[in-house]
Amino acid sequence: QVQLVESGGGLVQAGGSLRLSCTASGSIFTIKDMGWYRQAPGKQRELVANIASRGTTNYADSVKGRFTISRDSAKITVSLQMNNLKPEDTAVYYCNLRPWIGQDSWGKGTLVTVSS
Repeated sequence: QVQLVESGGGLVQAGGSLRLSCTASGSIFTIKDMGWYRQAPGKQRELVANIASRGTTNYADSVKGRFTISRDSAKITVSLQMNNLKPEDTAVYYCNLRPWIGQDSWGKGTLVTVSS
């Protein structure tokens, strides 16, 4: 079992910044990548950004240039620095850990609300 604990969500005005963090614990073997997804009301969950074990990053077009994902491999922590937030970034953000073998693990989610 893998546990993912997220922190850092909250309410911010448009143009502001937030930093999300996620720490993994439990039976963790080899990690393919870790990342963040989000789900806005009435919409499907979508990838925001992920980072592979070798450090390669991938971002949704809507957040490129505004969000930065980073990872501390020693602590099995992934962070998402979100700058210049927009109201359309409002969503529940979920941490994801994808192993090379086995099922993905998900955090419980943290709410990010951006007011206009």
